[in-house]
Amino acid sequence: MTTGNYTTAALQQEHRDLELASFDAAQALTLGLQATERAMEDGLAIVIEVHHLGRLVYRAALPGSLPDSDDWIARKRRTVERYQRSTLATKVKYEERGTTFHESTGLSELEYAAHGGGMPIVVTGVGIVGGFYASGLPEVEDHRFLVSCLRSLASA
Repeated sequence: MTTGNYTTAALQQEHRDLELASFDAAQALTLGLQATERAMEDGLAIVIEVHHLGRLVYRAALPGSLPDSDDWIARKRRTVERYQRSTLATKVKYEERGTTFHESTGLSELEYAAHGGGMPIVVTGVGIVGGFYASGLPEVEDHRFLVSCLRSLASA
């Protein structure tokens, strides 16, 4: 198992805990800038994307990141949009069933990735209004990076 001992129940609670009171294009830009600053301070060679209402608002490919991460983010975004939960939660759901995402869904590995690093952005009482993505670290670390950034935004 590559999912850091996460469970579906724990990821569902995390999802609820990360709901925001609001999220607009300015907040999407702020999230991207703050995530980039944090990643630069930590020397992370990652790619970051933030989407709001179906639109790419922010994208950064940090020094040392690989072009392959662009493809990973596109695949993670499709998975978040289709299943409306984090990519790690999607992966864990199938692992708990003793199978894999691709075996169970039949979806193309070239189009979808259930690997940590994709999160829906949810506004309380509204629903999903965007997505937040990172790629370049091991999948659990990509997930934890996103969670940490969203927690900072929620507490601001």
